[in-house]
Amino acid sequence: MTRQEHERRPYTALFEREQEVAVAERAVEALCGGADGSGRPSGGLLLFNGDAGVGKTALLGEMRRLAAERGGCTVLAARGGEQAQSVPFHVVRQLLQPALAPMEERQRRDILGAWYDIAGPALGIAPPVGPQADPQGVRDGLDWLVTRLACTKERLVLIVDDAHWADAASLAWLTSFTVRLTELPVLLAVAYRPDELPKHSPAFADLVNGRGNRPVTLHPLTPGAVAELVRTAMGREADDPFCREVWAVTGGNPYEAVELVAKARDRSLRPMEESAALLRELGAAARGSGLVARLERLGNATTRFAWGASVLGTEIQVRVAAMLAGMSPAEGAVCADRLREARILTGATELEFVHPLIATAVYRAIPPAARTAMHGLAAWAVTNAGHGPAAASRHLLEVHPDGDPDLVRQLREAAREHLAVGAPEAAQRCLERALAEPPPEEDRAEVLFELGCSALLTSPPTTINHLRSALALSGLPKNLRVDATYRLSQAYAHNSQLAEAAEVVAEHAGRTPDGPGRMRLQAAHFLWKGIQLEEEGAHARSQEIADLAARLSGRDNAERALLALRAFDAMIQGEDVLQVVELADRALVDGRLADGMGWTNTEWGFELPSIIGITYAFCDRLDKAEELFEEAIREFEISGWRGGHLAFAHEFLGLVHRRRGDLRKAESLLREGLRLADRLGPGVPIQWDGSCLLIDTLLAKGDIAGAQAVAEKYSFGPPYPPAMVMPDAACVLGRLLLALGRTKEAVTELEAAGRRLDERGRHNVLWAPWSLDLATAVAAEEPERARELADRSLKYANRFGTETAIGEALRRVASLAGPDAPEEAVPRLEQAVRHLEESPCRYERACGLVDLGKALLRVGRGEEAAERLREGLRIAEECGAEGVAGAARAELAGVGAG
Repeated sequence: MTRQEHERRPYTALFEREQEVAVAERAVEALCGGADGSGRPSGGLLLFNGDAGVGKTALLGEMRRLAAERGGCTVLAARGGEQAQSVPFHVVRQLLQPALAPMEERQRRDILGAWYDIAGPALGIAPPVGPQADPQGVRDGLDWLVTRLACTKERLVLIVDDAHWADAASLAWLTSFTVRLTELPVLLAVAYRPDELPKHSPAFADLVNGRGNRPVTLHPLTPGAVAELVRTAMGREADDPFCREVWAVTGGNPYEAVELVAKARDRSLRPMEESAALLRELGAAARGSGLVARLERLGNATTRFAWGASVLGTEIQVRVAAMLAGMSPAEGAVCADRLREARILTGATELEFVHPLIATAVYRAIPPAARTAMHGLAAWAVTNAGHGPAAASRHLLEVHPDGDPDLVRQLREAAREHLAVGAPEAAQRCLERALAEPPPEEDRAEVLFELGCSALLTSPPTTINHLRSALALSGLPKNLRVDATYRLSQAYAHNSQLAEAAEVVAEHAGRTPDGPGRMRLQAAHFLWKGIQLEEEGAHARSQEIADLAARLSGRDNAERALLALRAFDAMIQGEDVLQVVELADRALVDGRLADGMGWTNTEWGFELPSIIGITYAFCDRLDKAEELFEEAIREFEISGWRGGHLAFAHEFLGLVHRRRGDLRKAESLLREGLRLADRLGPGVPIQWDGSCLLIDTLLAKGDIAGAQAVAEKYSFGPPYPPAMVMPDAACVLGRLLLALGRTKEAVTELEAAGRRLDERGRHNVLWAPWSLDLATAVAAEEPERARELADRSLKYANRFGTETAIGEALRRVASLAGPDAPEEAVPRLEQAVRHLEESPCRYERACGLVDLGKALLRVGRGEEAAERLREGLRIAEECGAEGVAGAARAELAGVGAG
């Protein structure tokens, strides 16, 4: 008898589940467009919880029946397994492979599109294409697949039973996918035991316990419902004392009640009071030690076969379970028949336990030594069948440590396979178990190195601990020591520990012989030092890298990295733009990133190409910056890097469009970057750059309220992160405070920013325009100080030399002339506009034209003023700068030239 047939037996009717069934029925009806099917399909999330055996599986089965009865629905189902929790994407594959199985490979590629190589390995339909997949990218690929299935096929009903036993990778996707359910014709039903929520998935616990979701809790049956169940199965003559005793023995648990009634029928008990005394003994045989005792009475061979089946857990084949039990396939078939008759196993070609409670009891009853031996045999069987180390790893994890180097090798191979499909947690479990074996002493450092690298994208603190341990051992090969040090510094940086990042590479660089490895560590030292907000010894560091770069030609990537860092540092300091751009160009090869320094290259990381793009963006080389950041988005998307890397690329492409003056596109890119960053959790460093740039862009648009809302959402203000923000965060906050009319606070913020930046020689007036905004803030009360600040800004703008910097400084200097001396402003503004007309930054050009138009009106040159105002209005409207456009319209209306 199959499990499904067992569940359809008449005495398994859904007694006392009318309300729960009604909830499921309403959800299916909404998915199908209402009672008559004419409405808009509405998806959603249904959560069912309750203790083991309370009827969650039966309720989900009723959902399947309801969906089939309505028609027009595709039902996909999966269930977690206690013995399969360590198998990444086990539940995902159960759920989605049936939809893909009938398709040819071409059809699978069509439906997955660009996600085929990213999500395909996790789905088990494609080999991995790289050493490490980004888990977020894999989840996005799975989102895409389900979206396509929902939009190109029938409406989807996704059912996940025993979610408390789902693997971490599957549960992470299910949890994140729930936010999409209201947008799609997809109904997701999840059943779980509330007291057994997995520790590996706190986000799932937050989902089911959150205020926005109200799980349907299944309770034990009442005595009346149990009595009806008994009479349905054993006849209406069953008397009340007998029925009451069934309820008392089982506590109203539906599964236990059904099993007890079945055993009473098998024993031919009359459902009368005189038989009630026998029920307690029968009930004990259905669970725990009683079940184990009942199993043992079936014989030693049958017991060992059941043990083997419980070790396999899922997809139990008679041949393999027999091998684990040390018997022939023929003997195994006989044992399987006995276990079917005893309602312990069900199924034909593939066996499964009648209920998870039985599987758990059998597995826990196996003596530890026998269990370990069986897991070892199961690992051998899986490997021998050609399924690979990853498939065998769930069994290898259960084998007792014994110093076996071959087991260490298999676990390391399994870890590599897990990383390649986007399951770093599974890889870490394998490597941690390999360390416990333990590995041969000469391999220990390498295992620690691999363990640290496996967590680089997901847990920088974990990476730090393991890489420090690896570097402390003498066994780490020389070719990995530089790599380990560099990655350790990256982990420190990603953990907002820039000082430690700089220190560790400086320390190891001093012990590394001259050559590319030493230069790589030196470059990392300059990088982590140079982007610190509160860097100590900034002038000495700048001079050191300038002296070093002066001797370099860019012949290899180590030299190119140092040239890129020198260009960025010179840009931040506001040195001659021609020299800055020449340095940046030399960091490229034929105008492109060199091989080995691309966006997804792990040797150098994405930071170095980033600083080249940022340098170009502030040097008026916007086409070059745009090319680099668009390439970053393409590479990250192709590689499935959908976390902080892709967020960063969107945000800095947004910077390029902010500088160009395409404020609408900039805002769109920045909001997308922040959306991606927000998925990583609150307070991640990339949110600082995104929120800072978005506030700056919204202020340029004239949307002060929007800028304030972003600042409040992201707690934008002191204390600032240890790394620089682009543009300088304190300067942008000062500008926001000025726009809000909070002038005194703005002055305090801008003065503090000026002191910090001046101490470190950071004088770029585009990246950090504190002096220009401070001049505006103090002009009314301290006009002389305002002029000094403005003249200082103009001096540094001229030193930097971009048309934008000079033109913007001239414009802001002119604004300090005041309404009583408009004739002083006009020449400055005319000069500013001439520079800005040569600049690619159209927003600043619009500001210059409108300011010039205003000044010309005040000196009586109305015709010229109107011409300038109209031109400024046109450009401002094209930019999306409604604040500037509104000012131009007001001036034109005032002179009747609108």
